[in-house]
Amino acid sequence: MDYKIIVDSCGELTEEMKKSGIFESAALSMEVGGERIVDDDTFDQTAFLAKVAAASECPKSSCPSPETYMDKYHCDADRVYVVTLSAELSGSHNSAELGKSLYIEEYGEKQIYVFNSRSASIGETLIALKIQECEEAGMTFHQVVETVEAYIAGQNTYFVLENLDTLRKNGRLTGLKSLMAGALNIKPVMGATPEGTICQLGQARGMKKALAKMVKHVAEDVINSKEKILAISHCNCPERAKEVQRMLLEQIEVKSSFVMDTAGISSMYANDGGIIIVV
Repeated sequence: MDYKIIVDSCGELTEEMKKSGIFESAALSMEVGGERIVDDDTFDQTAFLAKVAAASECPKSSCPSPETYMDKYHCDADRVYVVTLSAELSGSHNSAELGKSLYIEEYGEKQIYVFNSRSASIGETLIALKIQECEEAGMTFHQVVETVEAYIAGQNTYFVLENLDTLRKNGRLTGLKSLMAGALNIKPVMGATPEGTICQLGQARGMKKALAKMVKHVAEDVINSKEKILAISHCNCPERAKEVQRMLLEQIEVKSSFVMDTAGISSMYANDGGIIIVV
C-alpha cells in the first residue's frame, strides 16, 4: 500500500471508505454512567443515547493515546496522513503529533502528516476524501499536504442541536458570552471559526426556524459551490437531515452531496436530534 489515511473516530467513515483498505479509524472513547464505551464498530447509537438520557452526569470523552497513533503509523504504507478533530476542541491532534515523534524515535523517519481539521464529524470525512482524491491524482506527499491544508482553510462547518448541554459542560463553548435557550425554545445556530473553535452565528425560536437560518448561512457563505461536496451528519434524525439537504440543494448547486448518521463522539456532542453541515 502506497498510502494510508487515519481519521480519529469523531469523523464518520462511509461504508465505501471502510471497505477500501485505505482508511482506518483511531477510536476515541466515552464515559457515561460509569461505563466506558469505545467509539469503534461496536458502537450502538440507540443504546448510547438511552444511557445518556438515563445518566445523572454529563458524558465525557477521551482521545486516542500517542502510543495508539504510533502503532497505526507502523504499517506498510509509505505515506501516512492523519485527520483529527479540531485541536481547539480535543487532545486528539496533540496525541497524533506525539505519536509521530514516538514513531520517528523508534523506527526512523517516515512521511507522516497530521491535519488539524479545525472541524469535526463529517468535516473530517470530507478532508479524508480530499486526501484520497489528491493521492489518486498522482500528487507528491508535499503537494497533497499543501492542497489539503488549503482545502481545510476554505471549509465551513455549521450545526444546530436540540441542546448544547454536553458541549457546555465539557468546556467546548468557552469564549461565548451567552446563549439563549431553555424555556423560550431558542435554538442557536452554531459554526466553526477559522481557528477551529465554536462560534454562534445566530438563533431562532424552534428547531425548524433554526435549521432554515442555518441553511441561509450556508447558501450565503459558500464560494464556488459547484466544486464542493455538501455533507450532512445527523444524530438519530434522518428525515430532518434529508429535509435540510433538500432545502440546501434548492439554493446551491454542488458537485455531490451525502448524508450520514453520527458515530460515537459526534453523537455524544450533537445529542439526539442534532444536525451538522460541512461544505
